[in-house]
Amino acid sequence: MKRMLTKGAALAAVMLMAVSAFAAKAKNSKEVKIGGIFPLSGAVAVYGVECKNGIDLAIEEINKAGGIDGKPIVLISEDDEGNQDKTVNAFKKLTIKDKVTMVIGSLTSGCTMAITPLSQASKVVQIAPAATATAVTDAGDFVFRACFIDPFQGTVGGRFASENLGKKRAAILYDAGNDYSVGLTENFEIAFKKNGGSVVAKEAYSTGDKDFNAQLTKIKSAKPDVVYLPDYYGTVALIASQLRAQGIDTPIVGADGWDGLATNAGDEVLNGFYSNHYAPDSTSPKVQKFVAAFKAKYNKEPNAFAALGYDSLYMLKDAVLKAGSTDAKAVRDALKSTNGEYVTGKLSFDGKRNPVKSAVMVELVKDKQGKLTSVYKTTVNP
Repeated sequence: MKRMLTKGAALAAVMLMAVSAFAAKAKNSKEVKIGGIFPLSGAVAVYGVECKNGIDLAIEEINKAGGIDGKPIVLISEDDEGNQDKTVNAFKKLTIKDKVTMVIGSLTSGCTMAITPLSQASKVVQIAPAATATAVTDAGDFVFRACFIDPFQGTVGGRFASENLGKKRAAILYDAGNDYSVGLTENFEIAFKKNGGSVVAKEAYSTGDKDFNAQLTKIKSAKPDVVYLPDYYGTVALIASQLRAQGIDTPIVGADGWDGLATNAGDEVLNGFYSNHYAPDSTSPKVQKFVAAFKAKYNKEPNAFAALGYDSLYMLKDAVLKAGSTDAKAVRDALKSTNGEYVTGKLSFDGKRNPVKSAVMVELVKDKQGKLTSVYKTTVNP
């Protein structure tokens, strides 16, 4: 970590000069350029592709309506493949070569935190659509996020398992090398115990593992009535398949990393519930308008990453309008005072530029055509 920050500080000094040199030119530009960094390929590509789809839809809508003060928005996007080194390279390219002073991305917490010190030092506004780790905004006041944070999300999962599902004996299977998984585990455990439950088994694995049968054997012997799986959809699909094969038929509970399971898993994830940023079957007019527009453009239902990308772009648009400028400092100050209705809920920022908004719990079910989908269960407020 020390080496990364030292290299980052040196790089940031170079970028600070570059961004300053081009500030006047950007101010008089005939377009509003925004950088985007997403995993468009690799293990978590569904997050990046859907997030960019949401952003592209927002840009299309805004540009059709005349852009921002008559200036069209142009997105310059880079694929980081979910790799931190590639995230840094993408940031360098966007801020030095393309001269952007506003960046949306990346998606996972690790990749996002690889560039937050650079954003802060070079005074580039950064919005993280879906990076939920607590430390994401610690780098400073140029860094924002559109999603709620892991402590809240883990707490939501623990409360839901105990209060809504009525469970008393939880087992947890988590990735010990993934900050996202560890943070969710800690807060789920606290909330579940606080509500009268007990954690009867807590097993860990390493990132990239494919065989979880040893851990699941121990979990089965502990006789849990609910299993918490705080990881991304690809790993969760593997675990759920092995879990059901061992005869563990309890409900399974997770977090927003599960978004993508509906198109990447089968019956093994039924009786599964996860916290998320929005529910596409909500009756909110904003949600329904967004879902209809997304379906018309892409012929599929938008997941939470699409909604968070869409909201990130609209937050930047609103801030630029409020600031009356694309100057990064002015946009930063305008973003801090955000207080409005977006697809993922009514949103304002706390002192660390984390959104204050609700979370939803959704259930994985089969629709009338036998296709796996998610449906709204309940809302949990902060």
